[in-house]
Amino acid sequence: MASPASELATHSWLQTSSGLGELIDYDFEGMGLDRLYQVSDQLWKHREAIETHLYQQERDLFSFSETITLYDLTNTFFEGEAKTNPKAKRGRSKEKRSDCPLVTLGLVLDGSGFPRKSQIFPGNASEPQTLQIMLEGLEGRTGSTVILDAGIASEENIQYLIEHGYKYIVVSRKRKRDFDEEKATLIKDIPGQSVKVQKVIVEGTGEVELYCHSQLREKKEQAMQDSFSEKYETALNNLHAGLSKKGTTKNYAKVLERLGRIKEKYARAAQHYEVTVVPDDEGGKAISISWKRVEKANSQATHPGVYCLRTNLTDWNEETLWRTYTMLTDLESVFRSL
Repeated sequence: MASPASELATHSWLQTSSGLGELIDYDFEGMGLDRLYQVSDQLWKHREAIETHLYQQERDLFSFSETITLYDLTNTFFEGEAKTNPKAKRGRSKEKRSDCPLVTLGLVLDGSGFPRKSQIFPGNASEPQTLQIMLEGLEGRTGSTVILDAGIASEENIQYLIEHGYKYIVVSRKRKRDFDEEKATLIKDIPGQSVKVQKVIVEGTGEVELYCHSQLREKKEQAMQDSFSEKYETALNNLHAGLSKKGTTKNYAKVLERLGRIKEKYARAAQHYEVTVVPDDEGGKAISISWKRVEKANSQATHPGVYCLRTNLTDWNEETLWRTYTMLTDLESVFRSL
């Protein structure tokens, strides 16, 4: 793709910016926009055959091995109602446009970054349920490695990979962050961007858990935590201050209800606080609210910047596992080019 874009943008590009016409001896000045829409329909009709042929040509040309399979999803939105598109559904927009109907794009890449297969799913598609559809028909080599993000790495999907002879490296969904820096190995030594990893063999399953600490991720997560905590404490302060003001409820049960709503709204911060509502002697009114921060053990609060990978590649070392997983970021650059 010389300039991937919509039909309208491509039409403008061909007529005003591109030198493609000179290369293939064709005058795009007289080409109507409808011609591109018609061609797009034909390309989509033969999409699977085109994808298969292009990938085979790339594989033969560059002689790369098919040992790594990367899979992830993104979505895009329609400005209109898209009533004629049966796959346009409401869902969680990755572009923060959940007010619009969406479609979901699933994309499979090999370890060299070449697309192998794409699929359009409904905008409200369950991410884990798309994996088996995408892997079917790829004719992957037995023992090839599949790399997945946490949203797709359900236990059902991991079991599917095992049953079909795949190796895997996935982001664990576990919230507990067991990380011992003294037992970790430094694999990326750049000031402010270092990465340390700790390899743990899980008893009973033989699976490997790789706990990774990233300085860049720590900085981002710490900033988010500070923001959530500030908003939560502001809400608690307002609730406490209201107990000494006229016109605000002081009923003990009502205050507890309001506190519950605040905890629900700021759940990520609230789990790290102990809050006490003090009643009067009769127990009918709240007279004060106090709180203290008690960080939940082995959580994002105590281990910011830590995430966990899980894999059945027990013979790979820490650096190979981590660097192979980071290939998944190639998909993000592909999505940005669409």
